[in-house]
Amino acid sequence: MSAEVITKEDLQIFRIQLLDDLKRMLASTEQREEKPEWLKSGEVRKLLKASPGTLQNLRISGHLHPVKLSGSWYYSLAEINALFNKKQ
Repeated sequence: MSAEVITKEDLQIFRIQLLDDLKRMLASTEQREEKPEWLKSGEVRKLLKASPGTLQNLRISGHLHPVKLSGSWYYSLAEINALFNKKQ
């Protein structure tokens, strides 16, 4: 079994490669950060700048089809975006 000698230059090159790899991984995770698929009522009201009554009217009129889980309404972000696109 032969032993390999690791020099300071080898360690320096390894350090630079490792840092470059870490930077690339962190950059890709930041770009991949996605919006949630479902939003709670408060988040939807902020997004639409609407009152609770307006959000309720959108729900009752059938413009939005939320899901109720544990007493909270959850709205599909795709459906909200489609509502925006339809109005334009």
